[in-house]
Amino acid sequence: MFLQRMKKGLLFLGVLLMLVSCGEYQKVLKSEDIGLKYSTAEQLYNEAKEENNKSKYRKALRLLEQIVPQYRGKPQGEKVTFLFADSYYQLGDDYLAGYQFERFTQAYPNSDKIEEAAFKSAKSYYFLSPRYDLDQTETLKAITELQKYIDSYPDGENIEEANKLATDLRVKLEKKAYQIAWEYYNKGEAGLPGQNYKAAVVAFTNFLNEYPGSPFREEAFYYRFAAAYELAVNSYEFLIKERLTDAQIYYNNYIRYYKEGSPYYEQIQALNRDLESRLQNF
Repeated sequence: MFLQRMKKGLLFLGVLLMLVSCGEYQKVLKSEDIGLKYSTAEQLYNEAKEENNKSKYRKALRLLEQIVPQYRGKPQGEKVTFLFADSYYQLGDDYLAGYQFERFTQAYPNSDKIEEAAFKSAKSYYFLSPRYDLDQTETLKAITELQKYIDSYPDGENIEEANKLATDLRVKLEKKAYQIAWEYYNKGEAGLPGQNYKAAVVAFTNFLNEYPGSPFREEAFYYRFAAAYELAVNSYEFLIKERLTDAQIYYNNYIRYYKEGSPYYEQIQALNRDLESRLQNF
């Protein structure tokens, strides 16, 4: 019975303290004293960081939003601006975190927090990158920001992660470029005669030139040849020989790099035997 009363008492005390705390916070929020808001925001931010408490980050952020403009150009401005950006970062608001950290690096290039801010800005943009089949504007932005960090801090404490994130994004761009080329091939004879196969040959060629080390390289070599072969055999009679000869060049490109045992080796050999047989008829 005594323990139950004690538990109820502690629970009541906790609720009471929380209400008092909330009341005090509301007073600070409505106060005109920017010094009080600054000290309260800093205390809430430090507690949030120590406790990994999202609620306190949100409270700190509300206060910081009110005072950032007043501290711009003042000695405390650097710290206020960093806490403001980092609160967004900790709350997972990647767009505003990236933007605010970017502003911080521009405003305070000599800050001892500049490397951390540059990395967090780039990482925030990384999280904004959509899946590969959507518009990749945000991906390009993230790669640019990560590369800035990598170039500026080659020995930085986050360099390994920055390189990994940049590689992830580049592979995403490669996958999109490869998918566009493959879609042309997959459409095949749909539309104008040979149009999609011709577009596929061009797209795969551009892909191989732009991404020479891509994990999709062998597939691109194979499908470029396959598209050229299909373009040739489905052409008007007077174009077939020339296009078969062009396809043979793409076959030679493939076997220069990939030998027996490669995933597409048997398929490409079968198509090439047919190609040679057709050429002999000319």
